[in-house]
Parts: sequence; structure tokens; C-alpha cells
Amino acid sequence: MGLGSQSPKSYVPSTNFLVMTRYTYKKAGVDITKADQFVSAIKNDVKSTMIKGAMFKKGSFGALFNLDKKKYKDPVLVSSTDGVGTKLLLAQKHGIHNTVGVDLVAMNVNDILCTGAKPLFFLDYIACGKLDPKVLKSVVRGIARGCRESGCALIGGETAEMPDLYKKNEYDLAGFAVGVVEKSQLLDGSKIAVDDVVIGLPSSGIHSNGFSLVRKVLSTREQKEYLRQILKPTKIYAREVGLILKKFKPKAMAHITGGAYYEKLTKVLGRGKCFHIFKGSWPVPFIFKKMQSRGKITDGEMYRTFNMGIGMAVVVSRKDSVKVVDYLKKNKIRSYIIGEVVRNSKNKVII
Repeated sequence: MGLGSQSPKSYVPSTNFLVMTRYTYKKAGVDITKADQFVSAIKNDVKSTMIKGAMFKKGSFGALFNLDKKKYKDPVLVSSTDGVGTKLLLAQKHGIHNTVGVDLVAMNVNDILCTGAKPLFFLDYIACGKLDPKVLKSVVRGIARGCRESGCALIGGETAEMPDLYKKNEYDLAGFAVGVVEKSQLLDGSKIAVDDVVIGLPSSGIHSNGFSLVRKVLSTREQKEYLRQILKPTKIYAREVGLILKKFKPKAMAHITGGAYYEKLTKVLGRGKCFHIFKGSWPVPFIFKKMQSRGKITDGEMYRTFNMGIGMAVVVSRKDSVKVVDYLKKNKIRSYIIGEVVRNSKNKVII
């Protein structure tokens, strides 16, 4: 018998009908109160990154930054967005969370530095299965450290708790950075000429690329054994680049990340030019040699995947090359002459 044939007074619901639960957002897996407490807990870390221009207005739905227009005749804003990749899986697997925040800032800021720009501000996005204040505070502490090293302000961010998308102990990171450069000083590689020299600035280790291969090549035991080297945060080159730009006129800079020497380095080259990289002209860290031996990886694959010990490449005229290296040495910064620009219409890089 259908419901329409019964009067409302005589109808009695069947015990087979679903009994509805009174839901809240918290029962659904998202704890807004805990999120608010987390935001309050990281205020000091955020405050430690403040620089001139950073603005906070109560009630604002956007992050604010006041650009000092008097410093620039024709300012160009430079932006970047990036993440940390599968390095996060190793950090979470081994319970080390205080370094990936530095990685996040570095991956964005180093790209901006390649244009000759000064980093201004940074925003982060943290997505997780369940908000663990202790873990995420450690992550944000790393982000704040990276911002201080970069000289930029952490002016905003978002933390999203999504239990149906991430497992309880999983989180993912994304970063967004903005810098500024005078248009006349913008570096784009257009002035690179044959006989120019490539100077390499050492990396701190693997940085934040190639970790899908790292996790395949090294066993869990080996990961634990070399964990310090593997998870060492990506070096931020703000100081090095700042010193070079202050005294010299580089032709281009390249952040050696995914694609490494075959893609990232050659990005700045025009037609008919090629980088001749002198293999052996800088020390390759042990961890790369270990992975290459363990995984029987070819040289070509290594130099296409990893930085191999050079995190930033700077192209300068030959007459300035030794001067740049000596100047950096005086400022206690290691650097190496790792290559030169040659004519070659078939290849972009020869290693």
C-alpha cells in the first residue's frame, strides 16, 4: 500500500526506515575550532617574517603588500608557484616535518631570483586529512625560516582539512611567491653570448626533485641511514644572488630543479648556442653517487633528474667569471666555474 492511501494520523513509520543522525562539520571530519587555534599558534612564526611593505588589515579577505614605488622607475612583478613533490612522502614516513617548509619557500623563491627579482612576499597552502597542530606548526616554522632566509614576508595562507581526500596523517603543500625587479635589470638570457662562462653555486643535497626515483632506488633501511642527507632542506640563494647582482651584471641564472641540466639550465639559451658543462669541475655529493651505484643509473639520467651538487647556475661574461668567484669567496661562499657557452645548433647542452 502506498503512503498516499494512508492518513497522516494513522501512518506509523516502519522500523526499517533509516534513523537520521544530527551531523555537525566536526562529525564530518573538519574541526573549525582546532583550525582557529592552529592559526593563533603560528602567529609568532608569521610575525618573525615581516618586512617593510607587509600590511595587515582586520577583516581583509586578501593578503596585502604595499610596494615601495619610490624605489623603482619601472617595476615588474615576478611570481612563482610550486610544491615539494614526493619528498613529502619521505618526510611523513619518517616523522620529520621541520624541513619541508624551507623546501617549499626555496622552490618558489629560487625561481624568482633567476629573473633578478627581489622576493617580496609568500603565501602557503596546506591540505591535510586531519589537522595535527604539532605537525603543522613544525611545517609552518620551516616556512617562516625559509621566508626569513629569503628576506620576504609570509603574509597569508590557507589550511584545508579534507578527510575524504587525504588519509589521517597525510598532508600536501603548495607555495606562492611574488618578487619585484626593475624592468631594465630583468634577466632573461637574451644577452648570452658564445664564450660566456657558467658559474655553479653548490646545492645542499638532493633539494626537492627526483624523489620518486630516490624512493625506488633506496630501501627503507637506506633511507633511514641517509635520512639527514635526503631530507636536508633545499638551499635558498637569496644572499648569493643579491651579492652578485650588487656588483656584477650576470647574463642569466638557472635554478637546477626538475629536468636539471637538460631542461632547466638550457631554458635560458637562444638558438645556435649550447652549454658545455665540465663534468668533474665541482664535487658531487656522496648521496648522488650512492643512488647512481645502487640503482645502476646512467650519467645521462642522473644529470637529467638531479642537480648533482649544483643548485643554481649563473652565466657571466668570461672577463667577469674569475672576479665573481673571487668575490663570492671573500664573502665565504663557494662557487665553481662549471662550463661555458659554445656554438652548437644540434645540442643545447653537452656534459
